[in-house]
Amino acid sequence: MIELHGVSHVFDARSGPVQALDGVDLTVRANEFVTLIGRSGCGKSTLLRLIAGLLRPTSGTVTVDGRPVTGPSRDVSVMFQQSALMPWRSVLANVMLPVEIFRLDRREYTGRAHDLLRMVGLTGFENRLPRELSGGMQQRVSLCRSLIQSPKVMLMDEPFSALDALTRTELSEELQRVQMELATTIVFVTHSIDEAVLLSDRVAVLSPRPGRVTEIVEVGIPRPRSLGRGAHAADVARISNELHDMLAPA
Repeated sequence: MIELHGVSHVFDARSGPVQALDGVDLTVRANEFVTLIGRSGCGKSTLLRLIAGLLRPTSGTVTVDGRPVTGPSRDVSVMFQQSALMPWRSVLANVMLPVEIFRLDRREYTGRAHDLLRMVGLTGFENRLPRELSGGMQQRVSLCRSLIQSPKVMLMDEPFSALDALTRTELSEELQRVQMELATTIVFVTHSIDEAVLLSDRVAVLSPRPGRVTEIVEVGIPRPRSLGRGAHAADVARISNELHDMLAPA
C-alpha cells in the first residue's frame, strides 16, 4: 500500500541545510498498522508528511496504492497531536468537514458520520461545540473526521500525546477496535514504546538524525491487547523491553 525507496529530505535552515532523513526504505502493507518510533528530531513527523504529500522528498520515491505521491489526496487522511476542530462548528459539522472540502455527496456521508460517532461512543453529542467536550472526546471527533471519507491510508502524528495517561490508554484501545473493524492502513508516530506495542503490527525504529530505519520489529500478538493484566500482557512487556533496549544510548 505504501512504498518508500531511498527517501531523503533536507530542510533549508538559517544556519545551513539540515538533513532530516537519509535513504529511508519502508513498505507498509494494506490494512497494516505500522508505528514509527525514535528519539526526538529523528524525522518521524517529516516521514509522515512525505507520505501525506505535505512535503516532497529531496531524493527517493514515495508511492501510495501504486501511485507516486505528488500532493495531498482524499485517499490519505492525517490526524495530528491537536484535534484542530473548528470551534464554531458542531461535532457533526466538524466530522463532515472533509465531505465539504472534497465536494462529496452530503446525503451519502451523513449516515456514515453518525455511524462513526456511535462507534467511538459519541452518540448524543452531535450538536455540541468543541468547547463543551473533554480533550479525549475532541480527539474522538478528530478520529471520526479522519475516517469519514473512507481513506485508504490514515496517518497519525502523536494524536494522544497531549492527553492524560488514562484517557490515552482508553483511546489507544479504542483505536485498536476501530482499526480491526474498518481495516484501514495506519502509520502512527509516537514517543511511547508501550503505545507502539499496544497498537502495531510492526514497529519501525528510526536512528537519530538523519533518520534511517534501523530495525523493524514484528509484534505478532493477538488483538485486542492491553497494558494491564490481559492475556498477552507478558508478550507486550517483553517486546516493549526489546524496543527500550534498541533506543537506549550506546
